[in-house]
Amino acid sequence: MTSRAFASTGLTPYALRLTPDADLKGSLQTFTQQHQLAAACILTAVGSLTVAHLRFAGQATTTVLQERFEIVSLVGTLSVEGLHLHLAIANAQGQTWGGHLMPGCRVYTTAEIVVGALPGLHFQRLTDEHTGYRELVIEAEHPQSLGASRRGADDMEG
Repeated sequence: MTSRAFASTGLTPYALRLTPDADLKGSLQTFTQQHQLAAACILTAVGSLTVAHLRFAGQATTTVLQERFEIVSLVGTLSVEGLHLHLAIANAQGQTWGGHLMPGCRVYTTAEIVVGALPGLHFQRLTDEHTGYRELVIEAEHPQSLGASRRGADDMEG
């Protein structure tokens, strides 16, 4: 059941490329902090890994896989308050694994990622009393702060 839905006031896409040996999750955390992203999502991603650290569904521990993998899918939400990302990878035989993206995934040749920032929204991660996990809480930015920034832009346009 959806508690509430919110609409962003726009979309600001960022394109980035990670180079060999970069940590996939660590790089996305750093990017999110550097750009102070209050709410964002992965729009698309392609690339390759030599090491994958995944936490499979219902498991408490991380599984480490080592070989050359293609990134088949990377999805999720990003915020300075936390990231929730799922990764699917495939090896040369097409065998596929997927789960929670964990620190330690190493880029092989490249990771080409487009992140979409969602102005007007704020993502938080708070412990949910029903699940016991830190779950997504979506809030609209304070309307007065949005109005003030719009007035400032209107004043500058003359």
